[in-house]
Amino acid sequence: MKKLIVATDFSKNSLHALEYAIMFANKMNADIHLVWVDNTSLEDNMINTIEENLRVEKKNFLEELAKKYSSHLKGGKISYQLRQGKVYQEIAKEANRVKADLIFTGTHGITGYEQYWVGSNTYRIVTSAPCPVITIRYDYQFKDGIKKILLPLDSSLETKQKLPFTAELAKLFGAKIFLLKIYNTPISVIRKRIDGFGKDAEKCLSEKDIDFVIDSVETKNVSEAIIDYAGKNDIDLITVMTEQNITASKKFLGPYSQQLLNNSPFPIMFLRDKIYE
Repeated sequence: MKKLIVATDFSKNSLHALEYAIMFANKMNADIHLVWVDNTSLEDNMINTIEENLRVEKKNFLEELAKKYSSHLKGGKISYQLRQGKVYQEIAKEANRVKADLIFTGTHGITGYEQYWVGSNTYRIVTSAPCPVITIRYDYQFKDGIKKILLPLDSSLETKQKLPFTAELAKLFGAKIFLLKIYNTPISVIRKRIDGFGKDAEKCLSEKDIDFVIDSVETKNVSEAIIDYAGKNDIDLITVMTEQNITASKKFLGPYSQQLLNNSPFPIMFLRDKIYE
């Protein structure tokens, strides 16, 4: 992992995400790429210097950020890029251009209000990104490292696809993975499928010599159960899949993934089933 993107709009959310990304970059010896997107839509007959002045101002802000935070990086460097268009589309394009390993973006959940674009575009960034995305709320006080990663296991075929990247991250940080089998139905065939996924995950992590525990929960509300478990076990990061359903025109989060994005006080890593298609 050598390239991390941080979506920034200079809000407290995005600055917090940058500080969080620096912690990852220092562990990975990676570079950080700040991206700001001009999403203004001025009419053609308006004075062009308005847009130009805005870009100059934001470019200066980015230079200041890069200088301020460069000293916090142990091995990598901070660069930046200005783009114009729809925020989520341009973040995805930039991730494709630099072949980013991770994107970091801030979020404020469903409560509160931000006048900047990071919070309101988080959902679209997550669903459009060609690589894993980590979201973090501005009020989450993170530690110096990742020690506990929660990997929920449900009955979807995609659920096992979280494992390889999560295992790689756990190995890097020396973290323990908490495999949580989530039962939200009495149907035996579905419960057996979840049990099978759990056994496969245990075997994989044992072969990789990664510390783990496996647990289970009975619930009617998956997202609430995950958040409750994370709180009780002092989890540092939750991993979920991005795409539960895809149509030709739209990608969107599965129901509990979206609820987690809206409500989780803990950082979440959203993974795709395929990277850089």
